[in-house]
Amino acid sequence: MKTSKFKLLVFLSVLGFSSFAQNLDEIIAKHIEAIGGKQNWEKLKAMRTESTMKAQGADIKFISVSVDKKATRQDIFVMGMNGYNIINNSEGWNFAPWQGQTKPEAMTADDVKNAQTDLYIQDEFITYKELGKSIDYFGMDDIDGTECHKIKMTDKNGKETTFYIDPATYYVIKRTSKTEANGQVNENSIFFSDYKKTDFGLVIPMSSSGGWSETGITKVEINPVIDESIFKVSK
Repeated sequence: MKTSKFKLLVFLSVLGFSSFAQNLDEIIAKHIEAIGGKQNWEKLKAMRTESTMKAQGADIKFISVSVDKKATRQDIFVMGMNGYNIINNSEGWNFAPWQGQTKPEAMTADDVKNAQTDLYIQDEFITYKELGKSIDYFGMDDIDGTECHKIKMTDKNGKETTFYIDPATYYVIKRTSKTEANGQVNENSIFFSDYKKTDFGLVIPMSSSGGWSETGITKVEINPVIDESIFKVSK
């Protein structure tokens, strides 16, 4: 009799785990479909965006250009100065003249290595398996009055990112990341809104906010022709 009860408990546990996994798969599938579908995202090979950040009374303009799995560049225009960040498969560079820099500075090998996942420009729920990340479901959580699916994604280095997905739209409305610096763990959250469908079929949040800033995307180009010399720095 005890053996039968034990077998029943094991069976119910396995059944519950199977339903849990299926539920998570369904949530991810609905999210991907809501933002344009996997087929459209897999056609994304390059992207160019223009955006403006409002921070502490200042307007900061960004132009970001990325080639999937290859390179990304972000130009920053602030206080009449132009700086940039560049990352490719082997190196990275920063140039911030507002910080007193007079020439580009190379990123450390560790920083370049840690930034490689940023070269993947497709949605994170499409690329997470390829990048060796794992996901866990933590049920529902309240985000400013909206009960959201809470999903934690962990990369191979243990870095955790938590996504909050609105079950009404299946859009991500909040993303929280944990980073470690100087022995301290910091948590940063970004809220996403104003999702719009591009001519290419992808649905992208045009507004985001977090901490002391708000950012609005003003222009999106999907698969533009890109001169890849912009990803190189004269030495």
